[in-house]
Amino acid sequence: MLRRLLETWVFNIAAIFVASAFVHGIDYADRFWVLVLAGLVFGVVNIVLKPVVKLLAFPLILVTFGVALFFVNLLMLYVTTWLVGPFRIATFWDAIWATLIIWIVNAGLQAAFGFDKRKKRRRRR
Repeated sequence: MLRRLLETWVFNIAAIFVASAFVHGIDYADRFWVLVLAGLVFGVVNIVLKPVVKLLAFPLILVTFGVALFFVNLLMLYVTTWLVGPFRIATFWDAIWATLIIWIVNAGLQAAFGFDKRKKRRRRR
């Protein structure tokens, strides 16, 4: 669990940084500590709060064939901005683009480093 949180934290820092580079409405006040804190909080929110929200939104997720999961991720980003004061999102559209970019960067990093695949290989042995 601790290792997963650490890798999620590092990936989220990179993803939020990339999102802030491409989306002008994403701001971490050009302070590295805000970026690090936002990455940590976003990881914790995704590990703790996201499963609860997904459970509550399950009927909506089924009806929309999973499209509602995007908005669950968007909500997790907004919760992060509420908890980390200097981390801001200017508009709803900025949040949509940031959510998409963060998802792409995280998926790319997970695919590139293959942490989940290593765990599966270890279990087989």
